[in-house]
Amino acid sequence: MATPSSMIHRFEPGTSGDTVLLLHGTGGDENDLIGLGRELAPKANLLSPRGQVLENGMPRFFRRIREGVFDEADLVRRAADLDRFVRDAIRQYAIDPARLRAFGYSNGANMAAALLLLHPTLLAGAALLRAVLPLEPPALPDLSHKPVLILAGRNDPYAPQTRVQDLADRLTSAGARVDLRWSDGGHAPGPAEMDGLARWFRSAKS
Repeated sequence: MATPSSMIHRFEPGTSGDTVLLLHGTGGDENDLIGLGRELAPKANLLSPRGQVLENGMPRFFRRIREGVFDEADLVRRAADLDRFVRDAIRQYAIDPARLRAFGYSNGANMAAALLLLHPTLLAGAALLRAVLPLEPPALPDLSHKPVLILAGRNDPYAPQTRVQDLADRLTSAGARVDLRWSDGGHAPGPAEMDGLARWFRSAKS
């Protein structure tokens, strides 16, 4: 079972009572998004775990069969592990679960989307940078009124527009307040997108 003692992670305390769960992309680790997280939410707690799957030596949050094809059984299992880890961290670090939002990039964004779809009570909202629909949930969860920001690139080779729209559609059907924003960029975000992301963290409320 994944716990704060068994999953490599960083916890950086804040003063606002908000907490951001930081989920890195392929090849990242628990340190990758700390600086950005502090810029986005200067006073929030930051909880940043390392993905427990290795692909050619690079950490990820779940396995894939090949580029663009996810190992859905592994994704379901890893999402459950991460859910347990975060719930344990909530107790250990005295996190307010009603003020816990995720920020994920690429593989981490797909894991955050999976948490919303499979463990809908865990997060109060999420910002998903370059995410796609990671899997079809067995049933639509209840995500009533939870804010979700999706930042997508029209020229992203790893996130086809149809799969991005599928994610937005499923989350909207589940009741989330989805804000899907397209840029003309690729997989790497541009400065204007990062500015919009910072504004979302300042304004989004669960």
